Amino acid sequence: MSSQPIPTRVVLLTGPSGSGKSSLAAVTGLPVLRLDDFYKEHDDPSLPLVAGSSDIDWDSPQSWDADAAVSAVVELCRTGRTDVPVYDIATSSRTGREGLDIGRTPLFVAEGIFAAEIVARCRDLGVLADAICLRGRPSTTFRRRLARDLREGRKSVPFLLRRGWRLMRAERAIVARQAELGAHPCAKPEALGRLAAAAAGRHRTPAARP
Repeated sequence: MSSQPIPTRVVLLTGPSGSGKSSLAAVTGLPVLRLDDFYKEHDDPSLPLVAGSSDIDWDSPQSWDADAAVSAVVELCRTGRTDVPVYDIATSSRTGREGLDIGRTPLFVAEGIFAAEIVARCRDLGVLADAICLRGRPSTTFRRRLARDLREGRKSVPFLLRRGWRLMRAERAIVARQAELGAHPCAKPEALGRLAAAAAGRHRTPAARP
C-alpha cells in the first residue's frame, strides 16, 4: 500500500519591523518565503500616505499585495514550488523574479510584517500550521530596526528616523492588531518552541475569531 504524501503547511511569522523575524526564520532550518517581496512598487497609485505627510506609508497593509502572497503560499503547499518577485526596498521596486523550490518538505515559514493579514485566508484554505507574532521591547526593536535600515541603505536617514519614532510609539498597538488577526504574540524562546512543535507535526492552527 502506498503512503499518502504529507500535506505541506505554513507557519506565518509576523511582528513589528525589526523584531527579528528574518533571523528567527533563518535559524529554524526550514524553507522561508519572504513576504516583504510582495510590496507594491513605488509608482502604484493605490499606495497609502502617512496621515499629514507626503511619505508613503510602507507600514500599512495597503502597501502590500496580499492576494499575490496568498497565491504563492498556496502554490508552495500544493506543488512545492512557486515564482516570487525580487523586491529592492531601497528603490521600492521589483527587480525581477526567482523560483522558490521547497521540495517535499511538510512545513515552511512565511515571514513578514503583514503575515497576520493572511492568517484567516490561510486557515480557511487548510494550509495553516501556526501563526506567530514575535514581540520584544519597543526601544530594542527601534535600535535594531534603525541599525539594519541604515546599514542596508533602505531609505533616506530623515525618513528612517521619522518612521522609526512613529513605529516605536505604535508598537504595542501593532502587536495587538496582529494578535487580533490570529497571530500568537510571544518572545523568541516561545516562538522557537512553537516552530519546533509545528515541524514535529503538532500544529496549532489558530481558531477563527468570533
